[in-house]
Amino acid sequence: MPCVAFATSRDLPHSTPDDQLAVDALRRRGIAVEPVVWDDPAVTWSAFDQVVIRSTWDYHLKPVLYERWLRGFLATPEQLRNPPESVLANLDKRYLRVLAERGAPIIPTAWIDRGPQRPLRDLLLANAWDQVVIKPAVSASAHGTWRTTLAKAVADEQQFAAQAAESDLLIQPFIPEIATRGEWSLVFIDGDFCHAVIKLPAGGDFRVQGEYGGRSIAATPTPELIAQAAAILALVDGADHRPILYARIDGVETADGFRLMELEINEPSLYFKHSKEAAERFAAAIAGSIELRRLVVRVAMPARQLAA
Repeated sequence: MPCVAFATSRDLPHSTPDDQLAVDALRRRGIAVEPVVWDDPAVTWSAFDQVVIRSTWDYHLKPVLYERWLRGFLATPEQLRNPPESVLANLDKRYLRVLAERGAPIIPTAWIDRGPQRPLRDLLLANAWDQVVIKPAVSASAHGTWRTTLAKAVADEQQFAAQAAESDLLIQPFIPEIATRGEWSLVFIDGDFCHAVIKLPAGGDFRVQGEYGGRSIAATPTPELIAQAAAILALVDGADHRPILYARIDGVETADGFRLMELEINEPSLYFKHSKEAAERFAAAIAGSIELRRLVVRVAMPARQLAA
C-alpha cells in the first residue's frame, strides 16, 4: 500500500481537522497517510512514497533548519510536494518583489533590509502613507505583524527599530477593503482553480487568521478574478514543467483592481471544508503523482531487476 507523509509541526503533530478530510479521501483510494513532525530526526523520509507539506507552522521560528530539511529533497524533488525549489523560493516574502517584476499586481511595498533604518515616520512620509502594516519577511500566521499610523510612528519607533535589527521587513499601506470586503483566498489544486473563500477579520482587527478571531466563508470569484489568479500562479518558477500540487492566492479587491498579498505554496490552509470536491481532487492529484513516480522508477530499473 502506498504511504504518504503529511508534514506537521511539534505543537500540532496530528493532521488538522481540515486536512483530515484529505486524509480520508486518500485512504478511500487505498493510500495510507501518516502525520509526521517535519523536524523529527528519527524519521526516514525516503520510506514514504510522497511527503506533502501541510501544517509545518513553526518553520519561521527555525528557518535555517527548515531550509536544510527542504534541501534534503533536492536530490529527489518529485518526492516532496510542493517541489522543494519552489517552496524554498516562497519562504521569504520578498518573493513578492520578484513576482511584481514579472507583472504581478502586488500591494505597494517598502522593502526593509535588516539593520539600522531611517526613522519610521520618515519612511511613511516618503511614501505618503498614513496607515501601514509592518511584517517580517519570514513569518507565518501573521506572527510579528502589526499596524501603525503616521501619528503613532514616533511612539512606535523603538518597536520598529528593534524588529528591523532582527529581521528583514515589509511595510505596506493598510488596505481598508480588508476590513469591509475581506481578503480573497483562491485555492488551486494541481495547477487548476478549485475553490475560494473570503476571509474577514474580527471587529477592530486587521488580521484575518482564525488565531485572531478571523473567519472564512465560501465564495465564488468571477471568471476574471480566477484568470488573474491563474496568471499570477504561472509566474512561479518551475510551475510550467512541474505542477504545483497546491497553491493559495491571497489578495484583496481595491478601487485599483485585485492586489496580491501572498502566494502560498509552502504550508497554507486549503479550506477543504468549504468545498465538496476539494479533498477528492487533492487526493487524486497525489495518487497520480505517486503512480507517475513509480512508473519512472520502473522504467529506470535495469532489465534484470524487472525480471527478478
